[in-house]
Amino acid sequence: MRAVGTTAAALAALLAAGCAAGADAVDRPTPSSPSSTATASATAPPSGPASPTSGPASPPTPTASPPDSPSASPSSDLLTLAFGGDVHFEEYLRPVARDPHGLDELRSTLGAADLSVVNLETAITERGTRIGKEFHFRAPASALRTLANAGVDAVSMANNHGADFGAVGLRDTLVAKQDSPIPVVGIGADEAEAFAPATLESKGVKVAVFGASQVYEMTLANWSADQDSPGIASASPLGRLRTAVARASRTHDLVVVFMHWGLDYQQCPDSLSSSTARALEQAGADIVVGGHSHRVNGAGWLGRAYVAYGLGNFVWWRSREPDSRTGVLTLTVDPERARAKRSSAPAVTDARWTPMLVGADGIPRQPRGAADRARLAGVWTQAAACSGLAQQP
Repeated sequence: MRAVGTTAAALAALLAAGCAAGADAVDRPTPSSPSSTATASATAPPSGPASPTSGPASPPTPTASPPDSPSASPSSDLLTLAFGGDVHFEEYLRPVARDPHGLDELRSTLGAADLSVVNLETAITERGTRIGKEFHFRAPASALRTLANAGVDAVSMANNHGADFGAVGLRDTLVAKQDSPIPVVGIGADEAEAFAPATLESKGVKVAVFGASQVYEMTLANWSADQDSPGIASASPLGRLRTAVARASRTHDLVVVFMHWGLDYQQCPDSLSSSTARALEQAGADIVVGGHSHRVNGAGWLGRAYVAYGLGNFVWWRSREPDSRTGVLTLTVDPERARAKRSSAPAVTDARWTPMLVGADGIPRQPRGAADRARLAGVWTQAAACSGLAQQP
């Protein structure tokens, strides 16, 4: 196993990062937007929801655009992006990975946006030897088709389970990536590939999607991609990711970064995640979403970027609360603002959280009862209290 050239200071910062005090954040009304009808082209460069329905509505977003920004586009021209949290296919979810239509019901929520992205927290292999850790996740390559049929347009594999089955499993994962029906980001045969974004396009908006991990454990330490070795995209140190984001910001209308960060079972962002979000916004990221804590964390605006610190589990093997609290985050983007890079106006004009619960079969669904919908919307609202993020753009 290989050691990553990470500075001692960076490692110390990772290990010392703590969680701010707080609780489990709100449903914001989104202007009506069409269902996902535009085709999305999705290619990885060579190396080198149905409408959300749950929860009480917060005050509407002001319709006036900031003085230095272009006017908002008509609603029919707005772009929607949906994000789900951590996905794997363990235990009773294994048959779902082999069923190409096993997650089709998610098309009415996650797949209803123009573009959607999740964190695929598993190695894509049926071989290999488990590395020395407590939990090991893997799935067959057919899981990628299952996700594509659910309406997912790209997945990030930059997480602490992408190399759970060692060198053999990693080789299989990279083969599956090449044959995948949807782009896989955050993992590669070398550093250049791991840090290369997928390019998606919808409604005339060119979107770069990155994946990177900042969770310091043995995957980051031993299986981070470098100049001539395969692995995940490590955001420790942050310079490589920041440089890649800045480069993509010059060639794309919108930049999305899916981060694996924070601390397990915490509902508030740790200081390292907060500082990373600021650095990525300054580098040109328009959307930063994250996972790893297995809890719903807060979200809101940070400068020009929209940041969601934690989306919780999504397709997952644990169906008891609070592990089962999850949802779909749908962001509305104004294409003109996305292209106006010199404007201080955020490209994301509205955000809506559709609360869901992971079912006994591991698949997330909207709760049927009004009381549960309101309660779970409250979890999202409360989480904003310790996020440090603005609740209006």
